[in-house]
This record gives sequence, C-alpha cells and structure tokens, in this order.
Amino acid sequence: MAARVASALQGAVVVPGIRLVELTALILTVGVLSGCATAVIGAGAAVGVAAYQERGIGGRVQDLRLGMAVRERLLQHDHTLLADVGVISYEGRLLLTGAVADDDRRAEAARLAAAVPGVRAVINEIVVAETDLLDTSRDAWISAKLETRITLDREVNAVNYAVTTTDGTIFLIGIAQDQGELDRVIAHARDIARVRRVVNHVRLKQAPVDLVQAGT
Repeated sequence: MAARVASALQGAVVVPGIRLVELTALILTVGVLSGCATAVIGAGAAVGVAAYQERGIGGRVQDLRLGMAVRERLLQHDHTLLADVGVISYEGRLLLTGAVADDDRRAEAARLAAAVPGVRAVINEIVVAETDLLDTSRDAWISAKLETRITLDREVNAVNYAVTTTDGTIFLIGIAQDQGELDRVIAHARDIARVRRVVNHVRLKQAPVDLVQAGT
C-alpha cells in the first residue's frame, strides 16, 4: 500500500499551498472507499480535481470520511436502508436522497445521519415510494447528462457541484461562484429531457455555509 501511495503522490497535481499530508489523506481515503488497489494508483487525478474545488483537499477528505461514516451507520442499523438511501456530503451538509417504503424509514434515515459527529445539517430529500417503480437507469442517465453539460460549459466551474437524480428530480448541492453561474447550471438541468423538476441546495460562494438553509 505504501508503494502505491508514493506512486500516486508522484503523479498528483502539485498545487501551491497544499500540504503533503492533505494529498496523502485524500489518496488513502479514495483508495479505501473504492476498495481496490488500482484506485489508489489513479487517485492522483482525484487529488488534482479536489485541489481546485472551493472546499479544497481538506474539505474533500472530510466529506468523504463523513459520507462513509453515515453509510456505515445506516448499514449497521438496517442494510436495506443503506441500499435505498443515497448520501452526498458537501461541507458537512448531508444530502439524503432515494426512496423508502414509509415515513418512519424516511425519518429514521435522517435521525441516524444527524447523529454522526461532524454533520452540520441534514437535507432530507428522501421520497416515500415503491422503489421497484423507480427508473434508476433513466435517473443515472439524467445525472450523467447534466454533469457532461456543465463540464463542457466554460462559464461553469463544474468541480464545485454534486448532482444526483431520483425519479426524474435533479438535486444539486455544492458551491456556485455567483448567481449567474448557478442560473446556468439550473437552466442546463431543466433543459434535459424527462426531468420533472430541479431542487437546488447549492450555496453561493460569498454566503457562509452555516447560514445556508438546509432544506426539508
């Protein structure tokens, strides 16, 4: 493992002001979460992306660890809950998505997530619906389509956005440089076929994270 980490560090993008310990932490975290040796070797690319995110490498590492901790908590409580609920951590704000059978399971997922140390806010966007009726392939296609569009848009810093889709509803979280950039991302999302609605939890760069409304 040590040799693989050293190799990844050699291939990582060097960014002024980024400490070696932060690079190593991100590479190790990506490797552990991916569960394979090749992920560690290729983690230099992830370091390069994280270095240019507004939350930085340190923030990226913290969010990866926090997301993993929440998933472990859900798994320990009920492995089917983990299968039904999607977890995205951004600046300590947890976006929960997916579909569960009833309101009790929806509330339980939020309660378990909120109890994990380091969680600033829980944005509970889990819906109550029959999971068998969800078109997960369509949802994955919608998310991939939006990610491609904002990546190709030179007026959008796409690395600062996380995208997920449930039953045709796109959920956005991240950091926008300004309102104009955020409006472009939302417009891209609304222009995709079969999108029912767009739910925005992105904060503007100048807005303190603690003052951002967490949503429902």
